[in-house]
Amino acid sequence: MDTVLITGTTSGIGKAFAEKFANAGNNIILVSRNEVKLQQQQIDLQSRYHVSVQYISCDLAEDNAPDMIMEKIGNMGLSVDILINNAGFNEAGYFIDTSLEKELDMIQVHIKILTALTKLVLPGMIERRHGRILNVGSTGSYMPCPCDAVYAATKSYVLSFSNGLYQELKGTGITVTCLCPGATNTLFADKADINDTLLFKLFVMQPEVVAAIGYKNLLKGKRVVTAGLYNKLLVLSTKLLPISIINPIAQWMVKSVKFPLDKSSPDTQIPY
Repeated sequence: MDTVLITGTTSGIGKAFAEKFANAGNNIILVSRNEVKLQQQQIDLQSRYHVSVQYISCDLAEDNAPDMIMEKIGNMGLSVDILINNAGFNEAGYFIDTSLEKELDMIQVHIKILTALTKLVLPGMIERRHGRILNVGSTGSYMPCPCDAVYAATKSYVLSFSNGLYQELKGTGITVTCLCPGATNTLFADKADINDTLLFKLFVMQPEVVAAIGYKNLLKGKRVVTAGLYNKLLVLSTKLLPISIINPIAQWMVKSVKFPLDKSSPDTQIPY
C-alpha cells in the first residue's frame, strides 16, 4: 500500500486523482489552501474508501511551502511513495494587461514548488528503490501561447524537466510521468476568466477521465502522455506546422471578451 502526496486536491484533476488513488487502496496526503474543504475531503475519502487520509493546508505560493510540507509529513511518520505535482492556475490575457503578482505566483507554483517537492521526496524513493512521480503539464507545454504566454512557458518547463528526470532515474526503480491535458471541465477556466474562449468550448474533457488516463500511464511508467485524441492531434500539429502558423491559431483559441484590445483602434499602442 503506497502513500500518495497530491497537490491541489480540493477540485478538478487533483480531486479526481485523490479519488482514484483512494479507491485503489492507497493512503493519501492532500495538499491545498482551503482547510475547510480539505477537512471535508478527508472525511469523505476515509468514509468511502477506508484508507488513511491526511491533509496539509498550505499556500504553495509561499517560499517556505516545500519545507513546511515535508516537515509535516515527517511529523506524521510517513514517507512519500507517489508524488502527484498537480497544483496550478492561470493568469491569461495580453501580457501587458495581466497581473505580475499572479504570474510570479504561477511561476512559483508551477516551477519552483514542483521542482522542490520532487527534489525533497526523491532521496527516500531512491533509498527504497520504489517511487513514482507524475507532473501535470499541458498541451501548452508543446507550444508558445499568445495571450497565455507565462502559463505556457511554465508548462514547457514541466515537460522538459520531467523528460530529463525520467532519463536520469532509469534503473533506480523510480519513474517520472508528465501528463499533458488540454481544456478540462474544472474551476481552472472560471478562475482565469477564459470560459468564453474557443479553447473551452471545444473538446473539453472531464477531470475524472483525465485523471484515469494519468493514473493508468503512471502505473505503466510512461514518460509522457497527452490526454484525449483531440489533444494528441493538437500536439502533433505543433510538430508539423511552423510557429508562424501555430502562434495566431493559439492566440485565436484563447482570445475572448476579456481581451478587448483592437489593432485598428488609434488608442491601442500594443505591438503585434
